[in-house]
Amino acid sequence: MPPQLPIINGREVVRVFTSLGWQVVRQSGSHIIMTKEGEIATLSIPDHREIAKGTLRSLIRAAGLTVSEFVDTFRAQ
Repeated sequence: MPPQLPIINGREVVRVFTSLGWQVVRQSGSHIIMTKEGEIATLSIPDHREIAKGTLRSLIRAAGLTVSEFVDTFRAQ
């Protein structure tokens, strides 16, 4: 069984993706835009107190990660 997604805010999501090589490009309203060299995808992370699990799962998938990789990186911080 894969690990449960944590309940985290937008800034924590940005911190995890930053540690995985993604960079903040800009902030447009309440969304933080991240890119990574060599990746086609652009991540648009809502800067909210709590990120919906479906949104977080979609961001993880767009980044080419598994839930396990994301959760392990989050816990290592």
